[in-house]
Amino acid sequence: MGILSYIKQEIRVVRERDPAIKSNMEVLLYPSFKVILHYRVAHKLYRKKHYFLARWVSQRAARKTGIEIHPGAKIGKGLFIDHGSGVIIGETAEIGDNVTLYQGVTLGGTGKEKGKRHPTLGDNVMVSAGAKVLGSFKIGENSKIGAGSVVLKEVPPNCTVVGVPGRVVKMGDQKIPRMDLDQVHLPDPISNDIRELQADNIRLHRRIREMEKRMRCMRSQEIKILDTETKGTDNPDSRGL
Repeated sequence: MGILSYIKQEIRVVRERDPAIKSNMEVLLYPSFKVILHYRVAHKLYRKKHYFLARWVSQRAARKTGIEIHPGAKIGKGLFIDHGSGVIIGETAEIGDNVTLYQGVTLGGTGKEKGKRHPTLGDNVMVSAGAKVLGSFKIGENSKIGAGSVVLKEVPPNCTVVGVPGRVVKMGDQKIPRMDLDQVHLPDPISNDIRELQADNIRLHRRIREMEKRMRCMRSQEIKILDTETKGTDNPDSRGL
C-alpha cells in the first residue's frame, strides 16, 4: 500500500469513529493519526533490528501525543485511539483489525512473564477509558472492556467485561458491531451484587423474625404447661389426700 493510500485509509478510520471531526484537515491534528503514522515507521525499523532508531521515532511520537506504543507491538488495520492521552501499548502486544482504544488504556504486562508478556486483542475489540489489560492472554473478537476495568485473564469472543478485577457480565453469539462504541450502558456487577446482598439480608431478617415468633410461642406454651403442672401439684386432691 502506498503512503497516500495509507494516509487516506487512516483519515477514513478517524472520521468514521469520531463524530466531532468536521473535515479531513482536522484529522491531521489528531494524536491517533499522528501516533499511528509514527508507529508504522518505527515498527519497520524495529523489524529490521534498528532498535535505537525505532525507539527514537516512537518516543518522539509519545512526547507529541501522550500515546506510547512500543515499536515491537503488532497492530492491524483500522486502530483508532480516541483522545489518547495516557495510552500505553507494550512490546509484545498484538492488536487485530478495527480496534478502538480510549484515553488511559494500558495494554501491559504483570512484570512476571518472559517472552510474550502483553495481551492480544482480537478484531473489533473496544477498550474503554482507563481500562487496564495486563498479561499475555487474549481478548476475543467483538468484545468490550468497560471503563476503569482491570482485566487479568482471557476473555472469550462477543463478551462484555467490567469491574476490578474484570468479570464477564455479558456473553452471547450475537456479534457486537464495530461501530457500537457505547461506554455507558454496560452491566454493573457490583450494583448487581449489592442488590443481591440486600435481598438476601431482607430474607434473613424475615426468617429471624419468624424464628423469634416461634420461639416466643414455644416459650409461652412451656410456661402454660409448667403452670398447669404446678397447680396440679399444689392441689390436695391430686396428692390423694
